[in-house]
Amino acid sequence: MVVSFGGGTNSAAMLIEMTRRGVKPDLIMFADTGGELPETYQFVLDFSDWLVDRGMPEVVLVRSESKTLEQDCAERQTLPSLAFGFKTCSQRFKVQPQDKYLNNWTPAREAWASGGKVVKLIGYDSDESHRIKDYDSKKFAVAYPLVEWGWGRKECVAVVAAAGFK
Repeated sequence: MVVSFGGGTNSAAMLIEMTRRGVKPDLIMFADTGGELPETYQFVLDFSDWLVDRGMPEVVLVRSESKTLEQDCAERQTLPSLAFGFKTCSQRFKVQPQDKYLNNWTPAREAWASGGKVVKLIGYDSDESHRIKDYDSKKFAVAYPLVEWGWGRKECVAVVAAAGFK
């Protein structure tokens, strides 16, 4: 089981609750686009330390090997695709680097060799159910714990604050 940690409130709340419930993922990944705010990078480091102190895996940073999101936008002289209502930047700078990492991660390769799938946990909350997609993949099964728990943004903010984070 792997967690796609976005570095924000929802995925942090998901991991905090997983810690409370004693659910330990095998891997936690943060996809670094190269253009995150300094506060986000600091939070990822601080939160990783918090997780490790509680027996969870540290957060592993993964990124596109070719360029950062900012470099890509500068070269193409455009804004990120989200500005135009698309999500191709998330695919190229978050999903693909994580999948590439997993393609070379021994536990994932072993799971696939035995006919299994890697379970990816994504921190969309129940207020974002429109973002949930049915991923039909030979390699991955995707789960949304916050939705399963019925947690919206309000619950996520409260859990993160109760753990001592802003």
